[in-house]
Amino acid sequence: MSNVMKKSFEEGEIKTPDKAHSSTIKLGNVTMSKTTLQPGWSWSSCIKPIVGTESCQAGHVGVVIKGEMKVKHDDGTEDNFKAGDAYYLAPGHDGWIISDDEFVSYEFSSDQKDFGPWKKS
Repeated sequence: MSNVMKKSFEEGEIKTPDKAHSSTIKLGNVTMSKTTLQPGWSWSSCIKPIVGTESCQAGHVGVVIKGEMKVKHDDGTEDNFKAGDAYYLAPGHDGWIISDDEFVSYEFSSDQKDFGPWKKS
């Protein structure tokens, strides 16, 4: 692996479900996504029909660049995330945009066994 790597989100894997645009790139063992969600987006109305689970079963580690989102976990825990906030969300949650602006975030994950809150066995 090179000591210096660079990719643009312009050349990433693009997904465009309803009211959303996501670009994912991989640098070494780290995967990064830039996601833009439009006002009116919610996981339950835009993503649930595609994946068919009652709540989002993915974990997330990221930072909000623009906009504001409310997240409610299956256990009832909820919080708002706005520009400048870093976040971790465990699997089992719903989220929806509460700002009039689009929501932009960057998320990170790794293939390594010991990365952030995830410990892979």
